[in-house]
Amino acid sequence: MNMKATKNIAISTLALALTAGQAMAADTVVLDGQHFTQEQAWAIADGAKVKIAAQSATALVKAHELLMEAARLGKPVYGLTVGVGLNKDHKLFDANGQLSPEVLKASESFNYSTLRAHSAGVGEPMPVRLTRVALAVRLNTILSGHTGVQPYVAELYQAYLNHDITPIIPSKGTIGEADILLASHVGLAMIGEWDVIYKGERMSSVEAMKKAGIKPLQPVGKDALSILSNNAIGATYAMAGYRDAKHLLEVSPTVFGLSLEGLNGNVSPFLPQTNDIRPFPQLQRATQDILNSLSGSYLWDENNERPLQDPLSYRTTAYTFASAYKALADLDEVINIQINHSDDNPGVILGASKDYGQHSQVAKYLVEGKGGVFPTTNFEPLPVALAVQQLSIALTHVSHNSAMRTIHLSDNHFTHLPRFLSAPGNNGHAFGAIQKTFVDMQVRNQALAIPVSFNGIAIAGNIEDTFTNLKLASDNLIQIVDNINVMYGLELMHSTQAIDLRKQTNNHLKQGEATKAMYDAFRKQVPFVDIDRPFTPDIRVSKAFIAQYE
Repeated sequence: MNMKATKNIAISTLALALTAGQAMAADTVVLDGQHFTQEQAWAIADGAKVKIAAQSATALVKAHELLMEAARLGKPVYGLTVGVGLNKDHKLFDANGQLSPEVLKASESFNYSTLRAHSAGVGEPMPVRLTRVALAVRLNTILSGHTGVQPYVAELYQAYLNHDITPIIPSKGTIGEADILLASHVGLAMIGEWDVIYKGERMSSVEAMKKAGIKPLQPVGKDALSILSNNAIGATYAMAGYRDAKHLLEVSPTVFGLSLEGLNGNVSPFLPQTNDIRPFPQLQRATQDILNSLSGSYLWDENNERPLQDPLSYRTTAYTFASAYKALADLDEVINIQINHSDDNPGVILGASKDYGQHSQVAKYLVEGKGGVFPTTNFEPLPVALAVQQLSIALTHVSHNSAMRTIHLSDNHFTHLPRFLSAPGNNGHAFGAIQKTFVDMQVRNQALAIPVSFNGIAIAGNIEDTFTNLKLASDNLIQIVDNINVMYGLELMHSTQAIDLRKQTNNHLKQGEATKAMYDAFRKQVPFVDIDRPFTPDIRVSKAFIAQYE
């Protein structure tokens, strides 16, 4: 293989096969490395095809040429002309002015070895949908034009997505400084040495690629390093946590509104007269969302039995929502940066500026007239990890208030309803014992919300001595939301029971437009508790109701 051959791979039979005679489907996502959205990512998860934008394909060719030119000139390129990690002082080959077949053979051998040695994950395989998102994220960041891979690498990501080929990727084994030991399995599949799911069936990648008419990868240059050293997997799980949390917060004001109606609570803490004079971020939105959910409710009518001030878990809920809204927006912002920019090391920069180029240390990274190949720390996803953790902390405040509100709904001192919301004639426990379930969920959330981004042990000869644990933090966020779905389901069981008990003495009780809609939908699935029954099925249905409510 020579440099001309690697360039010609860009005009591959695979690229022609993907486009010849095929009209682009309406659900095709065009990727250009800059404008990828999370909505598009989930469309790809559900089977949408992908297309590489023409300008991005051209940039891939130029970046690969720049990388190989740097190697030809003997420039020090991490992972190409020198080794990686502790082996960065090991010469891989001497580029004595030419990229001879022997030099390229040595590079190819290093690439195969790199993919094999870094495939060391554990745990259950990632779900197919999330793996498809990770492939799409990595393809898009490659298309940002700063990786220097053979264009065929990008074409393979495209082919895997469009031909329904999903590599088996273990779900554990990353410390969050690029998901090296997990993403390597993508490359292992591409070279024909791993298993994939092809059209729903597990088989060897060789067999799947043969069925799909795809040629395996012959990695060279920086291919292996770019395939394995990125944060696409961690970013995908952060996106999953974001998506789950976004839905949870969309239903939160109405869930809370039902509890306030069940309590016969006071709307005063959410009025603009007080909150406008202390304008914390998102607080106005949170209070307005709550008030909107109660539009038309009996709570707007004066009631002599209504206390002047409710327990803090009711009065401060707008603050927990506002803090979660802000954390959600912050996570959205950094995710969108993460999935639309290169996190490669080294970075291949076409047309790189000559800033500080008068210094010999900087000049050695530049390639005259083309750009440069620079060591980077762009693999560092700390902004994403911190945003994930902040959202986890904010949501745990949300879940704390939910737990306390639910306890208060069972307390006749606050509601003036029967203790534990017992229906007339029910002399059993009613909701007395059920409290342990949501307390368990809250204790788990408190443990899951503890930051993990600074936990770790220095490895790779004490070179890799910082951590983000982005995937673990994202796993925790996903589980926190799942736990709150359980807690909100239980809160709904209590609030709707309280409302029904109030309606028994006032059948003209008015609910808010939004709270009434949720109440009616919930009651179609979980009936009033007139006498004790097993609650496990109700809890399961209630959780699903929250997760699916629109």
